[in-house]
Amino acid sequence: MNAAARKPAGGGGGMGRAPALVLALVAAGAFLISYNFFAMLLRGGGASAAAGARDPVVAMPAWMREAAGREARRRPFHVALTATDAAYSRWQCRVMYYWYKRMQAQPGGEAMGGFTRVLHSGKPDGLMDEIPTFVVDPLPAGKDHGYVVLNRPWAFVQWLQKAKIEEEYILMAEPDHIFVKPLPNLANDNDPAAFPFFYITPSEHEKIIRKYYPKERGPVTDIDPIGNSPVIIKKTLLEKIAPTWMNVSIQMKEDEETDKKFGWVLEMYAYAVASALHGVQHILRKDFMIQPPFDTKLGNTFIIHFTYGCDYSLKGELTYGKIGEWRFDKRSFQNGPPPRNLTLPPPGVPESVVTLVKKVNEASANLPRWDDGI
Repeated sequence: MNAAARKPAGGGGGMGRAPALVLALVAAGAFLISYNFFAMLLRGGGASAAAGARDPVVAMPAWMREAAGREARRRPFHVALTATDAAYSRWQCRVMYYWYKRMQAQPGGEAMGGFTRVLHSGKPDGLMDEIPTFVVDPLPAGKDHGYVVLNRPWAFVQWLQKAKIEEEYILMAEPDHIFVKPLPNLANDNDPAAFPFFYITPSEHEKIIRKYYPKERGPVTDIDPIGNSPVIIKKTLLEKIAPTWMNVSIQMKEDEETDKKFGWVLEMYAYAVASALHGVQHILRKDFMIQPPFDTKLGNTFIIHFTYGCDYSLKGELTYGKIGEWRFDKRSFQNGPPPRNLTLPPPGVPESVVTLVKKVNEASANLPRWDDGI
């Protein structure tokens, strides 16, 4: 029985419950007085110590915050990066791994555990010695219907079944992610953490969603506005979700109406639906990452996702949808990496875009054989 359906034990009206309510209030008051007193003692108690201190019921004491921080550092996550062996994927993976190592080595990077590039091309490539890699098979020929991202859930199914993963948590990441600061474990036990995408809107597509998430399973609002990446999730949960995610992805791709409506974000919807089918909902973290050029400030974010092209005039004005006089778009480098020392954006371009280009430049300057496109 859910909380809304529960009734108080026994009958009677308000008069019968009054003594119990008074006792509860007295007990709560005694608890708060005792808590404040002992917290004051722990801080070095006394009138002078209490005078300028904030109420520990409102603000968690420093020693509690430090303990929570230590606990978070004891929960490392394994970074899993799905990729192909195409040149376009390789240079992005190299930049991503470079910044993973840089952030992992900084104070606060303790939760950033092992790293695996899950290569779903079926054979080794030239990055095996540079990036820890686990090779898995692609879907059978023709099964992805030309939608290469459909291989992602199948890659996770294989990796989870065959690889030895020491960490209890997994961060699902993509090649076009750049870490800009150390990432803590944002998940909370069985509650994974995910980034909410403004363009994933299950409630606006209920007719289609109900093909995969029937009414008896619950409201469409059970389905989070997310994709599979970035997501930090317990390995045991992902092991349950991944096969369902794979099956729902294939079903969606083979359904003409769904494929037409969801397009390139189909696999993202499939992950959100698969999670809901297993009763898993995510903590939505807008600070997980930013997406230039639409997010202009770094703020407190952890990741830059450079999925969109960044086009500007020489006056620093965004010309999205029109090739700018200055531009950075990963799709311009399908057949090999961008050149070293890319020209920085003109004055007036937001810090998110400037930071992105500087991060790519630093990585390319320090990675060997960059121009070879290995």
